[in-house]
Amino acid sequence: MRFKKQKRHRKTVRFFCVCFGFRQPFKVLCDGTFVHHLLHNDLTPADKALSNCLSAPVKLFTTSCVLAELKKLGAAQSASFQAARKLAIARCDHEKVVSADACIAEVIGENNSEHFFVATQDADLRKKLQKVPNVPLIFGLRNALFLEQPSKFQRDFVKSSEEKRLHLTEKEYKALEKRTTSVSANADEEDSGDEEGLGHHNPGLQAHDTRNYSGKERDVKDRVRFKRKKAKGPNPLSVKKKKGHENLNRASGKEVKGDDGNGENKRKRKRSRRGKTVAGADGLHTPIIVGIQVFIPYSTYEGSLWTNPLGNVDGDCDIWCEGL
Repeated sequence: MRFKKQKRHRKTVRFFCVCFGFRQPFKVLCDGTFVHHLLHNDLTPADKALSNCLSAPVKLFTTSCVLAELKKLGAAQSASFQAARKLAIARCDHEKVVSADACIAEVIGENNSEHFFVATQDADLRKKLQKVPNVPLIFGLRNALFLEQPSKFQRDFVKSSEEKRLHLTEKEYKALEKRTTSVSANADEEDSGDEEGLGHHNPGLQAHDTRNYSGKERDVKDRVRFKRKKAKGPNPLSVKKKKGHENLNRASGKEVKGDDGNGENKRKRKRSRRGKTVAGADGLHTPIIVGIQVFIPYSTYEGSLWTNPLGNVDGDCDIWCEGL
């Protein structure tokens, strides 16, 4: 239940802030009956109790007429008088002391220019202030404080003011009408001058009649034309280049002719051949040259020694040999 009450209070506070420009810290104007209620129900300190009610920081005010009325009540309201003296004094400009409700109503006026929240226990004063558009009211019930919801008069006032903002006032409408007539007259003069110039230089041409168009259509600028984005190709730096046949043939530097006589580039196959030994007429193995190395095999075996055609013994040879 307490959550729902706080939600209603926040909604009411937001209504007055948006529609009438109330700002924090909120100013609360208290009368003697409200101060007495706070003391009687131990709702102290008063600024903390009101800040919890409005969910925002507050400043408390009263008037000199309220203090004078509490002082006249004597010892019965001495505690209330001492507590009200600690509050800030709102200026009321009364030469003679008047009643508290009359003083507060005069301070609020017709439009509540100071943006006061009025805290009072006087039901008649609350009904009177409900007819003022921008006056939020606070009252106490036992040990709780309540913020009254906006009255029907206040809601109707807000709706009517919003509708007035949507429409032009008489002064604004006359100024706009005067400006449009002057603009259309200047445009007609320019068009007539252009027609005279065209008739003088080119008598055979017919001038375009622009008097059928209103002044608004003349002043309208051409709309901005946005270019449509066309589909673009891939980034050439990110695409792998294709290798053609001509590039391969140029790199190899060879050209092979086919059966028809035309030169067709073909890749030549490389073959690797292994060396083979061939027996000579004298029964000796002849050396075979393979690449750069020369292999000379041994010829015969005599006793315990190997002999070769070059005359070396024990297999010592200036050229590397291998026996078969």
